[in-house]
Amino acid sequence: MKLAIIGQQLFGASVLEAFVDRGDEVAGVFCAPEKPGAKPDPLRLAARARGLQVFQFPSLKGEEAAAALRGLAVDIGVMAYVLQFAPQAFVNIPRCGTIQYHPSLLPAYRGPSSINWPIIKGDAFTGVSIFRPTDGLDEGPVILQKTVRIEPHDTVGSVYFDRLFPQGVAALLEAADQVVAGRHEQVAQGESAASYEGWCRDAEAE
Repeated sequence: MKLAIIGQQLFGASVLEAFVDRGDEVAGVFCAPEKPGAKPDPLRLAARARGLQVFQFPSLKGEEAAAALRGLAVDIGVMAYVLQFAPQAFVNIPRCGTIQYHPSLLPAYRGPSSINWPIIKGDAFTGVSIFRPTDGLDEGPVILQKTVRIEPHDTVGSVYFDRLFPQGVAALLEAADQVVAGRHEQVAQGESAASYEGWCRDAEAE
């Protein structure tokens, strides 16, 4: 398949490597510009190392970003750890639309600290959701989910790097295959079961 990756950081880089290593064509990579003095984005570095086109728009809401994605003529967009807002005018450009990764069992724990809160609240399980991005925060229909157990002594680091990270990479590949082949199902999220938690910072963790 021919795809565009929208994301950043090590997770985005790992998703890129997984698609390329199995023979898919990554036509372009969209990642947020690095802030002055910040460490280089691992996704940008991985894309440059592979000789891929990299786009770093301050916003994905403008015509410049949309025109760049249209010019790639991809089958699917894959959002891997995206903090920039991606409007429908952008995500609907690929032939089969766009899919997005979220590290919780949606509709539970929508929001930016979805790994932290299930641990803090003592949940026994969390998981990975691959869904269609909409203009609402983590509200789009779900294509695929994977469940992982939270053990008594787990931390954010162990849950994420040992389980949610690798399972998320694999789930994006699986979901992309299903969508491009037209074999996927989309299940609307039940709003009655939805929960939203904001940022988990030092004060909230304490």
